[in-house]
Amino acid sequence: MIWLLLGALTLLLLIAGLRAFERASISSIKLLFAWIAALAGLTLTLLLILTGRGPLAFFALSLLYPLVREHWLARRPRVSAGPPPPGSGSARPGGPMSVAEAYEVLGLKAGAGEAEIQEAYRRLMRAAHPDSGGSDWLAARINQARDILLGKSGRRQ
Repeated sequence: MIWLLLGALTLLLLIAGLRAFERASISSIKLLFAWIAALAGLTLTLLLILTGRGPLAFFALSLLYPLVREHWLARRPRVSAGPPPPGSGSARPGGPMSVAEAYEVLGLKAGAGEAEIQEAYRRLMRAAHPDSGGSDWLAARINQARDILLGKSGRRQ
């Protein structure tokens, strides 16, 4: 009787999993398969180590390192790590920023409203904030542009 109940429970879990898989997005399905592949690779490595083939396991893992690193770097947001190259037309790093430059930094047209400025500021800071791997210099420029456009001279620049 207990086997019948366990079989029914397994069948219900399988059906629920299939329905969830049916509604899942492509990115979540790719992520699921990536996790399955990673767990399979780790299991294989563990089995190779336990059967005395440790050097083979570490050699196989070292061959996979470039693929894992490439995948990891592709998922991180691309943010400039420093000041722009000379002659790129951007403002001087140490000098005061003009209003036109502030609009350019935030990617706005002249005359944008306060709500547009705040939205552009939040959007850019999500990618450029130093706590999320962004650039200190770029975050400071975005802050300075927002302060200039909103007329907040009391804020740090």
